[in-house]
Amino acid sequence: MKSQDIVILLKLVCLQQREQGFHIDLAAISWEDWSRSNREDPEIDIELKDYFNPSPKSHQQIINQYAVRSLAKSTGISKSQVNLSLQRSFDVGLAKRDRGLNVPRANKGALLDFIITSIRYVFPAKQGAVTRGIKTSLSAPVLKQQLMSAGELNPVWPDAEGNTKGQAVEPLYKSVTYAIRRDPQLYILLALVDAMRIGQPRERGLATKLLNQYLEKTS
Repeated sequence: MKSQDIVILLKLVCLQQREQGFHIDLAAISWEDWSRSNREDPEIDIELKDYFNPSPKSHQQIINQYAVRSLAKSTGISKSQVNLSLQRSFDVGLAKRDRGLNVPRANKGALLDFIITSIRYVFPAKQGAVTRGIKTSLSAPVLKQQLMSAGELNPVWPDAEGNTKGQAVEPLYKSVTYAIRRDPQLYILLALVDAMRIGQPRERGLATKLLNQYLEKTS
């Protein structure tokens, strides 16, 4: 496995949740921990509008979201790497084909088990110097600093347009800050995964509880 496999599997979870009518209400949370710039992809606003105000999608539109090209565009991972990643996940049972739509689905039970038991060993997070970035782990909006003390530095993914100064945490994959700008749910799941990667037992326990809750939102 490679670290981008987890990003893609979590993206599949997010797509299935929205397909089934579930989305996380972030209206009251300042979840965008970055500044907009003139270089920002204009399609981000379209994607976020569809997230917060979803419109009905045709059968074909739903299928198209799972195409390699669409997954590459939404995650910032190249088409060739998305294709290889899906094949690896199929091979080890972390993904399977939907019998009805023939789209890739994450095996949520196996994925959750891997994240809880193994992710901090297989893909450990390297923490670095103080830098500007986007909040992750316990400093991310989903956890609302529930277990952080006042003297701790915020863990952040390094990003030139991030709004928070904190201790750098190497993301699971280099395109993570690109992908989360397009998907609030993916931001939440990746931040919780980081809590599993760098957190102490109490922090991992809280992240485990929340990951269980979020991954149960799909049938």
